[in-house]
Amino acid sequence: MAKTPDEPDFPEGIATRRSRWRLQLVWLVPLVAVLIGGWLAVQAILEKGPTITITFATGEGLEAGKTKIKFKNVDIGVVKSVTLAPDHKNVIATAELTKDAANMLVDGTRFWVVRPRISGGTVSGLGTLISGSFIGMDIGAQNKARRDFVGLETPPVFASGVPGREFVLKSETMGSLDVGAPVFFRRLQVGQITGYKLDADGKGVTLRVFVNAPYDKYVKGDTRFWQASGVDMTLDTNGVKVDTESLVAILIGGLAFGSPPDAVDVTEAATKTEFQLFNDRAEAMKQHDRIVDKYVFNFRESVRGLTVGAPVDFRGIVVGEVSAIYTRFDPVKKEFSIPVEIRYYPERFTSRLESGDKGGRIVQDRRRVAEWLVEKGFRGQLRTGNLLTGQLYIALDFFPNAPKAAMNWDANPPEIPIVPGGLQSLQDSVTALVEKLNKIPFEGIGKDLRQTLQSADTLLKTLDNSVAPEAKATLAAARTALQSANSTLRPDSAIAQSTADTMRELSRTAVSFRVLADYLERHPEALLRGKPEDQK
Repeated sequence: MAKTPDEPDFPEGIATRRSRWRLQLVWLVPLVAVLIGGWLAVQAILEKGPTITITFATGEGLEAGKTKIKFKNVDIGVVKSVTLAPDHKNVIATAELTKDAANMLVDGTRFWVVRPRISGGTVSGLGTLISGSFIGMDIGAQNKARRDFVGLETPPVFASGVPGREFVLKSETMGSLDVGAPVFFRRLQVGQITGYKLDADGKGVTLRVFVNAPYDKYVKGDTRFWQASGVDMTLDTNGVKVDTESLVAILIGGLAFGSPPDAVDVTEAATKTEFQLFNDRAEAMKQHDRIVDKYVFNFRESVRGLTVGAPVDFRGIVVGEVSAIYTRFDPVKKEFSIPVEIRYYPERFTSRLESGDKGGRIVQDRRRVAEWLVEKGFRGQLRTGNLLTGQLYIALDFFPNAPKAAMNWDANPPEIPIVPGGLQSLQDSVTALVEKLNKIPFEGIGKDLRQTLQSADTLLKTLDNSVAPEAKATLAAARTALQSANSTLRPDSAIAQSTADTMRELSRTAVSFRVLADYLERHPEALLRGKPEDQK
């Protein structure tokens, strides 16, 4: 196009094409936001902890998004959901934990709901009345990782890592014990019961106890455990003695342990060593013999008052105890008997033999010793141990007059001969006396006695009719003679006066004779010469 002279001279514009990849400044902000969000997402993924499931019997105290999981009172996770198990028998809580808690999720890790509890003498979880329930955690001692757990219904008695040792106790019954009951040593609380279960055969109970350090070193190989519940009262020559471990043991029960004074095994017991739990201290501390023989006494009298555990003694020294009582029928003799089995401790009876300067054990050949004792009259006998309760015991002693007998080694256990008890002997004597009395012809004797009485009655009647009148006359004459003699012998009678004068004359005569005799004894010549005249 031609320019006119009046038009200004402008540069000619050249059009250029826009690039498709040119970044607009307005998109910078969203891009930064996306980058930040991605970084946060990656960071969240990297920092996310493990997810676990915990199975509980009930959902009490669990709330999704609120219930915390704490270890040593520090939050390490939160419950995300609470659902029923497929079988509707349990509750499954799904929880997310922090990344730092991953290495704590191993076999043996325990979870439980912390809520207010009162169990035995323990009160726990009171702080949850304000803050709400939470899930407590205790780390296991294994190394294998785990993500599924079964929650405890009750909090553990002690946390893992607490110094000390756990032991196993065997008992016939639980008594008044429970989880958390105290364990005492010399009246100091040094541990607690951690759990219990019924044995598979149902014949006993197994308890687990934990003794804290440093007291666990006092549990030796020969240590005895016993129930310290309630009050132990004894009555002896020193009066009434009441013994108990503590007021807590009276209220909720407890255990105690100790070693006997003559303990042999003084090495420290290993973890989970098994001990027997005794009913009381006296039973725990009594002598436990290494040699135990079993024998049986076959009684044919009543054993009412004899119980399992009754003592078997020899002249006041307990050498055994009753272990079983039952009945037996002999089909040959057609009679019943009552076998009583005993546990016999030969070391108590024949532990030492003293003979001059020599001494030693004589229990090596116990069978020969038993035969020798029985040959010498060694027998068993039932005796009364308590007149108030009627309790019996078995006494072993020598009865030289007992019938000859021998040990019956064919029986299992071997049978020791017996002699009847004191009451049985008295009963036998009374029975024999009654039999002898029954043989006396009391009826014939009574008939003869009646005939004799009838004859005596006839004789008395005869005497009364014939002899009595004459006897009356004779008695009257005798009475008259006595009256005459009485009047004659009175002091004022003439005969009495004459008699008195005569006696006086006789006295004077006797005095004269005595004077004459004295003179003649001094002057015997007077018989020839006569008495000389007095010299003037």
